Amino acid sequence: MSQGKKGKLNYRCPCCFNRDIDIDLFFDEDKKEYYCLRCNYVGTEEDILRRYEEHKSKYKLMSSRIDKFED
Repeated sequence: MSQGKKGKLNYRCPCCFNRDIDIDLFFDEDKKEYYCLRCNYVGTEEDILRRYEEHKSKYKLMSSRIDKFED
């Protein structure tokens, strides 16, 4: 799902995203939290960004070929 450059950024649920499911999070104005309708994830923007970084670190070498393994 692509997203344009204009407007507010839609965050994807980090728990569902780790299972290759693309679900947008909803924002609760009163609690200042994001939540997922599918898996009941609730978190702040900082928590979402931290989980995105963890997800990126798992797949950072996916597009490169590894020929040597160091001991």
